[in-house]
Amino acid sequence: MGIFGSVFGNKGESAKEEKIIPWIPLTSVEQLDEIAEKSKTRTQLIFKHSTTCGISRMVLNMFTGSYSLSDEQDIYFLDLHAHRDVSNEVQYKFQVMHQSPQLLIIKNGEVTYHTSHGAIADTNLLEYI
Repeated sequence: MGIFGSVFGNKGESAKEEKIIPWIPLTSVEQLDEIAEKSKTRTQLIFKHSTTCGISRMVLNMFTGSYSLSDEQDIYFLDLHAHRDVSNEVQYKFQVMHQSPQLLIIKNGEVTYHTSHGAIADTNLLEYI
């Protein structure tokens, strides 16, 4: 393999298996009550993402690449720019200061864990699920 192949990758190599996260779009304030209610029997996660932030994109890619949870929880994806009202209500309802990117874990109607930025990728989710 030449220098460009080692830098840019060899097209003949098999592509990495891309992980698929079963995202549920979080698009309305009303869903927050549903999330709080469902969290009484099933862990709920909210991933808040800024589509205009490079750091947020990097963390999202790292999170996706390391995602290894089963289907025992629901995981919501909140596009902060498209749904600013929902983001504001998440802060109010769950009493967690807004960050971006941010991950919240909700059980029994309350946030039991939250983190932001690069710490998201370092989190062992199995500890909190």
